[in-house]
Amino acid sequence: MTIVAARLYHDGKAAQEIDLSKSIPRITRPNDFIWIGLHEPDDGVLKRVQDHFGLHPLAVEDALDPKHLPKVDVYGDHLFLVIRTPRLLGDKIVYGNTAIFMGRQFIITVRHGSERTHSPVRDQLEATPWLLQQGADYVLHAILDFIVDGYGDLVDTMEEKVLLMEERAIDNFLNSKETSRIFTLRRELFRLQRILGPTEDLTSRFINLELPQVDANIYPYMRDLLDHVRRLVYRVEGLRDTLTSVIETSGLLEQQRQGAITRQLAAWAAILAVPTAIAGIYGMNFEHMPELGWKYGYFLILGVMVSICLTLYVRFKRAGWL
Repeated sequence: MTIVAARLYHDGKAAQEIDLSKSIPRITRPNDFIWIGLHEPDDGVLKRVQDHFGLHPLAVEDALDPKHLPKVDVYGDHLFLVIRTPRLLGDKIVYGNTAIFMGRQFIITVRHGSERTHSPVRDQLEATPWLLQQGADYVLHAILDFIVDGYGDLVDTMEEKVLLMEERAIDNFLNSKETSRIFTLRRELFRLQRILGPTEDLTSRFINLELPQVDANIYPYMRDLLDHVRRLVYRVEGLRDTLTSVIETSGLLEQQRQGAITRQLAAWAAILAVPTAIAGIYGMNFEHMPELGWKYGYFLILGVMVSICLTLYVRFKRAGWL
C-alpha cells in the first residue's frame, strides 16, 4: 500500500498533513476539503477511508478492480469515477486504472497499475491556490485532464510508429515481421478505441447531466476536456484507417511485383519456345527431311532462331515485360 499524499486544504492552501493510520480530521469549515491520493492500497486503509467519508460499498469494490471500464456513478452525496490509464511498452499498450471518489469537500484517488503519479497535478494546483480554492470538483477536472493528456502523448507516439510503417510500406516490400507488427499496432489501436468510447461517455455526463457535486462554473472546463477526448477518438480512428490502407497498399504492391515477375517469365518462356520448337522439329528421326542434306541448312536455322528470338526480345522490351 502506498499513500502518495493526504492533505487538508483551506482556501486553496495546504493546512494539514493527514496520517491515514490515525483518525482522519473532520471538516468544519465550508471552504475546506481533503485530497487523498492512494496507490494500490490494501483493504485496511481503504476501509478506514470508506467508513470516514461514507463511501458506497459497491463503489469501493469497483475501485479495487484494476480492469474496470471507464464510468461515472452517483452514490448519494458523492461521485464515483473510473478511468483507464495507458502506457506504451514497445508496440503494446498496458492499461492501469484510476478510481476517484468525489464529494463536496473531499476527493480520493485510487490508482492501480498506473506509473504516472498525480504529484505534478498537486504541485501545480498548490502553486496556484486561487485555482485550488475552487474546490474538489476543480481538482477532479485537473486529474482527468492530466490523464487525458497521457492519452495524447501515447497517441502521438503511436502516430509516429504508424507513419514510419506507412513510409516503409511505400518504399519497400514488407516482410512477415513488419506485417505482423502492423497487425499488432492495429489490434492495440482497436483496444484503445474501445477504452476511449466509455471515456468519452464519462466526460460527456458532466455536461449533459446536472450533478449536485459539481458546480456550474466547472462545465466549461469539462466541455474542453470532452473536446480533447473526441479529438483522440478521431485520431485513433484515423490511425486505424491508415494501418488498413498500409496493409492494402502493401498487398497491391506485392500483386504488382508478382505480376511483373509473371510477365517476365512469360516473355522469356515465349522467347525460349522458338528455338525449342525448331530444334524439336529437326530432332525428329525421319529419314527424308529436305533440309538435312543442304550444306548451309544448319547455319540458316541458327540464324532464323536468333532473328526470331531477338525480334521477340525487342517487342517484349518495348512492351515493358522485360
